[in-house]
Amino acid sequence: MHPDDQSLFLDAMEDVRPLKHGGETRWQPQRNRRAPQKIDTLQLDNFLTTGFLEVVPLDVQLEFKREGLQSGVLDKLRQGKYSQQASLNLLRQPVEQCRQMLFAFIHQAMKDGLRNVLIIHGKGKEEGSHANIVRSYLARWLGEFEEVQAFCCALPHHGGSGACYVALKKSAEAKRDTWERHAKRSR
Repeated sequence: MHPDDQSLFLDAMEDVRPLKHGGETRWQPQRNRRAPQKIDTLQLDNFLTTGFLEVVPLDVQLEFKREGLQSGVLDKLRQGKYSQQASLNLLRQPVEQCRQMLFAFIHQAMKDGLRNVLIIHGKGKEEGSHANIVRSYLARWLGEFEEVQAFCCALPHHGGSGACYVALKKSAEAKRDTWERHAKRSR
């Protein structure tokens, strides 16, 4: 790097501060150009269940595919071929807080027309660890959303077994855009 370039870079980055980690949502601006709008979770009825939980063993990878979804979509999801448009970090959060954060996050992602998100839940070394409890609830909760088409463990550089990729349904607007694009090609 040329000394002038380094000086310009340092001047431009002077007031930049690192993001805090833990319980935050990250929106990728290149994929979601509109500023995310806050959803009033009090207006929505959080249907995610709590109560009795069957803990998912640590050696069992989280994976789900909604009936009717093409197998190729889950394969691409597993391989990390879809870019992650937003992420939710649930590390070290109480279970009820995770439930509320996930509910608001999925609704906001759908409202913003996002298709692929990353959820970081952490991983524990013991079956009863907090991270594995959150992971087990997450497996249940994601399946309770009609909007969730599939989910699976992330690749190591995205968190491995401590995170999961989630594929969401295409919004009605996105379906219409796709239909119009394909209709124009066939003319």
